[in-house]
Amino acid sequence: MTNLANPNNHNIFALQMCSGLNADDNIAELKKALSTLPAKRPLLVCLPEAFLVFSKSGHDTLLIAKHIEQYKRQISQLCKQHNIWLNAGTIPEPYNDTKYYAASHLYNNQGECVATYNKIHLFDVNVDDKMGSYRESDFTQAGSDVVVVESPFGKLGLTVCYDLRFSGLFTAIVRKGAEVILVPSAFTMVTGQVHWQALLAARAIETQCYVVAAAQYGTHENGRQTYGHSIIISPWGNTLSNLPSGTGFISANADLEQLKKIRRDMPVQSHQRFREHLL
Repeated sequence: MTNLANPNNHNIFALQMCSGLNADDNIAELKKALSTLPAKRPLLVCLPEAFLVFSKSGHDTLLIAKHIEQYKRQISQLCKQHNIWLNAGTIPEPYNDTKYYAASHLYNNQGECVATYNKIHLFDVNVDDKMGSYRESDFTQAGSDVVVVESPFGKLGLTVCYDLRFSGLFTAIVRKGAEVILVPSAFTMVTGQVHWQALLAARAIETQCYVVAAAQYGTHENGRQTYGHSIIISPWGNTLSNLPSGTGFISANADLEQLKKIRRDMPVQSHQRFREHLL
């Protein structure tokens, strides 16, 4: 793990997990991890995509979605108990009887959900791994809203995993004022080895934002392999903290004054002459 300063002085933490089939077990792992946080507050904790359940099928995830409120109450209580802000990776929120949203909720330290982003870009691709193909849209409904929210850590832009490949979304996020962009993820081992860090660094540099990517890692109970390499990147493209393998926290401090200086010295957003719109 790379940390450039004392974690006790950091205000952003990202948790790398290897989530399994049982939501209660994954919540228990989260509770254990939160008990290790330093005393400093305010604190933002970021979880990976599908932190709550890494199912064998969309059918199984749909069953969790139908009982999601009990888990949301537990997440809310943990935020109050530990006095933290928390981006809950993604959890399945019901859309209708056959589909759910991959919803990324942001909770404040009072346990209130202050923002929700529903994953826009769905992972319908062929990959040269044991799964062969992924069809996220079979059970997941795509979102349509760009979400940026005020917080004690700066203006947070919310994205999820495959969104990372679509720079237009990140441009829209920074135009809405984002200073820190969260990218909870579960990249495949195959795609992660080639594209993960390059994409994250590019998004940080072009938006001049901090990028925080909490990731899934390892071989999961459903047979999938995820890449890990959770990472926090500065607006200048420097790696501030990373965890190639295993589970646990990485952390860094989001220095908004440094961000403002970078943007003053190289005002790329004011130089931007192209405009894009969500289809």
